[in-house]
Amino acid sequence: MDLNLILLCGRLATDPELRVFDSGNRLLRYLVTIRAEYPKKRVDVIPVTLWNPSDEHVDCGPRKGQRVIVVGSVQRRFWEAHDGRRSRIEVVAESVEARDPAELETAAAS
Repeated sequence: MDLNLILLCGRLATDPELRVFDSGNRLLRYLVTIRAEYPKKRVDVIPVTLWNPSDEHVDCGPRKGQRVIVVGSVQRRFWEAHDGRRSRIEVVAESVEARDPAELETAAAS
């Protein structure tokens, strides 16, 4: 059985970017910063997309610097650019929720 499930806990590096397409579909793009200590200290910035978010999420959703929990899946996207075929790996979110750091610590302890 295959499984493509991602759970990220991190902090937003920037405010979300809203894109509206001719089709009427909307896309919120996030950059989530994940800090790791093991096996060596590093910081990763993960692109996350949320398709067709609610108006409330666009207006009142998480902003730069807030801690978030992202649930989704990994997707590799391809497109044609002026210099040839390009691709990128991103997380396609089912949900992106702001979290209070105290809530995260409580959840990790249980």
